[in-house]
Amino acid sequence: MRQAARSFAIHTHWPEAIVVYMQGLNTPGGNDPDGKLPGWQNAPGVLGDRDLTFFDAVLADLRHDYRVDDRRIYSTGHSNGGGFTYLLWRTRGNTFAAVAPSGSAISAAEENLRPKPVMHVAGRKDERVKFAAQEQTMEALRTLNQCGEGLAWDKDCTLYPSAIGAPVVTMIYDGPHAYPASASALIVRFLKEQTKHRGGNTQ
Repeated sequence: MRQAARSFAIHTHWPEAIVVYMQGLNTPGGNDPDGKLPGWQNAPGVLGDRDLTFFDAVLADLRHDYRVDDRRIYSTGHSNGGGFTYLLWRTRGNTFAAVAPSGSAISAAEENLRPKPVMHVAGRKDERVKFAAQEQTMEALRTLNQCGEGLAWDKDCTLYPSAIGAPVVTMIYDGPHAYPASASALIVRFLKEQTKHRGGNTQ
């Protein structure tokens, strides 16, 4: 958790927010078949839904201990954490106002995602999650969210306005499968702009 806090440092960019750095358990995966490193479940029902259950318990505790604004709950993560963010969108979508995965790839159509504001961070030289797969993901997200032409938003970032209030921002940096230090401030900027209404829509 300390490493995640140092890497993401969301709390330094958004000190008034409740920020939780969740730590996954050792998990077998494509690059770690023996499960010697921490990771997250990658689909519903995998590993007995241990990580989704963990998320539910953490959120319940936060609601018990703090004044949580249910209109402003977000998820972000890199690599396996980015994949888990997409899984949370798929299975707990109504919980979130927006999500910001990094270094991961999915098919929005296959995942049965419902439109939601999303920022996706991708490295052109990603050797683990190929950039071509992430490009397909970002294209699928723009289609899902009914986005128009892209507009310059910040350094390395493009904003795709949405006809249904679910904008997509892509941050594409010229680097490998490593979380870029500049991403957190931009993710916080994006998330701050997204608030869920009672009916589940955002503005």
